[in-house]
Amino acid sequence: MTADTMPPQMFSLSEEHQAIRAAVRAVCEDKVAPHAADVDEQGSFPQAAYDALRAADFHAPHIPEAYGGAGADALATCLVIEEVARVCAASSLIPGVNKLGTLPLMLAGSEQLQQQYLPPVARGESMFSYCLSEPESGSDAASMRTRAVADGDDWVLSGTKRWITNAGVSDYYTVLAVTDPEAGTKGISAFVVEKADEGVSFGAPEKKLGIKGSPTREVYLDSVRLPGDRIVGDPGTGFRTAMQTLDHTRVTIAAQAVGIAQGALDYALGYVQERKQFGKVIAEFQGLQFMLADMGMKVEAARQLTYAAAGRSDQVAPDLTFFGAAAKAFASDVAMAVTTDAVQLLGGYGYTRDYPLERMMRDAKITQIYEGTNQVQRIVMARQLLAGVQSRL
Repeated sequence: MTADTMPPQMFSLSEEHQAIRAAVRAVCEDKVAPHAADVDEQGSFPQAAYDALRAADFHAPHIPEAYGGAGADALATCLVIEEVARVCAASSLIPGVNKLGTLPLMLAGSEQLQQQYLPPVARGESMFSYCLSEPESGSDAASMRTRAVADGDDWVLSGTKRWITNAGVSDYYTVLAVTDPEAGTKGISAFVVEKADEGVSFGAPEKKLGIKGSPTREVYLDSVRLPGDRIVGDPGTGFRTAMQTLDHTRVTIAAQAVGIAQGALDYALGYVQERKQFGKVIAEFQGLQFMLADMGMKVEAARQLTYAAAGRSDQVAPDLTFFGAAAKAFASDVAMAVTTDAVQLLGGYGYTRDYPLERMMRDAKITQIYEGTNQVQRIVMARQLLAGVQSRL
């Protein structure tokens, strides 16, 4: 295999992708970072970040140009999410969850559904969330209890969805529901539900450890009547669409984790070159240098694996499931380790809210949990390995 035929994700970023990174970083440092601490402290939706990202067309960059979007590829979308997460993890869930919510429509929705719901998100008029988990159905998504019953040409949905990111803020929701209780995973279908639909309501915001600026609520569906054309794909294909969606969007969680880790490393590097103890800056102590070296090595390894997974997302490669799970699990473990070490490098200061590292450490934890816990990711990877699917480059 020659250099000309090697997959492009194995090399450095193109000039176009480098320009995207630079543009997003400029917006984030100017418009997002100044509000990050207040967003966390107050637990308020990062409206200033949303406005800034929307003005720069970074709020939902993945939406195709045919629907008014920027048409960004998976790698470019990861760069956006990574750079936003570098300064504010909660704000990075704006482009991240917009992709999570809309991707089922892009994968399996009718042209009519896509024309109806993708342009408002592309214009920044609406946001889109994803409703899979339930009170009794987390990792075991197939055991969901939300039901959709056919009534003439309509569907009537009833049930409760839990841990829904940006619930109450988003206008649109991809909802998974059981349409045939006897068919197992082949009896699950996907639907588009609007916040304005009669019978839709929301629980109180969850009191969370991190990402406090991104509201997480239950979504209640009380006999919500939907027209028949709101189904995403054919009846019974919803679970397959949901799993295909996660193959792609786990890569965005990896990007978020890389961004959080990079932000923590950046801050720690600046601090250790200014803080003095025993007559010299602490960056000169070899023990701390070893910590920094390990942190940088881990972040770069996570970044490269994430970018490799993004390349496979664009290609819909046969080993995407393995790479998506691997990138998500590895990068999130790195984010937790690096933010913990960054707090340690600041000593007592790192443990206070006067510095951003304790927030980054709290934010990092969720990346090991949502869109499939890292234990589930390892199950996914093992199954892929045993099936012989892993890449053989």
